[in-house]
Amino acid sequence: MREKIIAVVEDTNPEVSKYQGNDMMREGVIDSFEVIDIVTALEDEFDIEIDASLVVADNFRNMDSIVEMMEGILGSCS
Repeated sequence: MREKIIAVVEDTNPEVSKYQGNDMMREGVIDSFEVIDIVTALEDEFDIEIDASLVVADNFRNMDSIVEMMEGILGSCS
């Protein structure tokens, strides 16, 4: 599952998977528009709707936080 999530995010912005820090938005790796692009790509790939309450900076700090958010969503769908 992790690999599939990473592949979707990489298709949107390859820099995200290379980022090793803990605040992509603050460091300029992604901006709010790219977050929306990532959310849309993940929703399309997994045929889900990501609740707006989850689209917060903490869930987009780095690749691990994105994967953790998605595993939580997908786990609750099964």
